[in-house]
Amino acid sequence: MPTYNERGRIAELVEALCGVFRASGLRGEVVIVDDNSPDGTGSIADELATRYPVVVVHRAGKLGLGSAVMEGFAAARAPVVGVMDADFSHPPAVVPRLLEQMRRGDADAVVGSRYIPGGAVKNWPLGRQLMSRLACVLAWPLTPVRDATSGFFLIRRDIVAGVQIAAGGFKICLELLIRSPLRSVGEVPYEFVDRTTGESKMSTREAMGYLTQLRQLYAVKFLGPSKPRLRYHRGGPA
Repeated sequence: MPTYNERGRIAELVEALCGVFRASGLRGEVVIVDDNSPDGTGSIADELATRYPVVVVHRAGKLGLGSAVMEGFAAARAPVVGVMDADFSHPPAVVPRLLEQMRRGDADAVVGSRYIPGGAVKNWPLGRQLMSRLACVLAWPLTPVRDATSGFFLIRRDIVAGVQIAAGGFKICLELLIRSPLRSVGEVPYEFVDRTTGESKMSTREAMGYLTQLRQLYAVKFLGPSKPRLRYHRGGPA
């Protein structure tokens, strides 16, 4: 869970996520990677670690979401790792569904999807929705995943071990889908609800960085060594 100025709901989210772990019989932990948030998110995370199965990684500054995710994966102990936002945009209750789909389909990764049947987006302005859809469409030649720009996914930790990412920005899911040695991937629909506290991290700089990332990944996909065909399977709504 990468954080930067997320003190508004971080405690509530950790409590909810750990409650989902207990109710589902999962031995889960929460790894919070904080980029020296000036609002004190890191201190709140440290306090949560005294009461919940939380590991906190403190970084010197705002170094990018992609590298934060990879540092979080390195600090994790579970065989399956995942990413979710710290603002309840990604519902904790969906995590067991992602894991079940991973197990049922023998998948290396499962992506929470806004853009397959059963998925939805709430509270986003039309402009943001169109930008998000366009970002996904631009990635479709790279992967069968319909929501490859999702920030909500699970992946086997051994699959990402040693993977070198080139993008420090938002779209770490797409980066790992292309650069890691995946054999099988699935998608599960969920309803994305835009944040009600804090500020979005999206910016023009991030959008331009995504275009650069796409150019690099197209080169990896079509000019690099060929890979076996990726098996894809889709889960339905709960």
